[in-house]
Amino acid sequence: MNNETAENIEKSLRKKFKKTIWCRFTKAINEYELVQPNDKIAVCISGGKDSMLMAKLFQELKRHDKFPFEVEFIVMNPGYNPVNLELIKTNADKMNIPINIFESDIFNSVVHIEKNPCYICARMRRGYLYSKARELGCNKIALGHHFDDVIETILMGMLYGGQVQTMMPKLHSTNFSGLELIRPMYLVREADIKHWCSYNELKFIRCACRFTEKCEDTPDISKRLEIKNLIAELKKVNPQVEKNIFRSVQNVNLNTIIAYKDKSGVHNFLDEY
Repeated sequence: MNNETAENIEKSLRKKFKKTIWCRFTKAINEYELVQPNDKIAVCISGGKDSMLMAKLFQELKRHDKFPFEVEFIVMNPGYNPVNLELIKTNADKMNIPINIFESDIFNSVVHIEKNPCYICARMRRGYLYSKARELGCNKIALGHHFDDVIETILMGMLYGGQVQTMMPKLHSTNFSGLELIRPMYLVREADIKHWCSYNELKFIRCACRFTEKCEDTPDISKRLEIKNLIAELKKVNPQVEKNIFRSVQNVNLNTIIAYKDKSGVHNFLDEY
């Protein structure tokens, strides 16, 4: 039964969702040069819809195998409750994804932290993932951030951080030399991911941390949701607003910027005025 389910899920990516998901996945990989010959990639699975879809897409990419590369499907258990952990295992089995689960105790480590627990948790999770990737001989880790995450990050930086920045499609690790982070779902829309889930009757865990799992069905007042709602309102007036937000960080005209910073420091327009 599971083999038949996995085959139907794979078929949906090759047929119904070829244009909206598969082609955007491969476009990001090609455009941003995310996967190279002889790479060994740790595909990081949280158990949510984005990372589980990413794992399935990597399996499809391996099936085409235009050049040799390897993947390891890793799941870090930071302290999920038994129900969520079992759901991850069930979905992996249903989708025919061979996951490698390893333990950490992050939730217990941050549960009593009052200031910025989510930020500290995210940093710790990233560190554990890099360490596991290195242990497995990987040179890259893949995370499931999608197009909507990217444009929301741009607006969050501007409206709440007072800076112009974005979530990059790939980054060199500063703490783990030789390791690189890639985001192959960079061009995939969240609405299409949700459509893929409902079409295949798949249910994945949402945010399963200690701080949110008890109030999963209550309104989220996070900054990211505020930005998501803002974009939805702007889209009613301008249907191109999402594409334009994304393009804005690809069409930066430094001649019209008062100041900017790079690795060498801060540069002001008066420096060359």
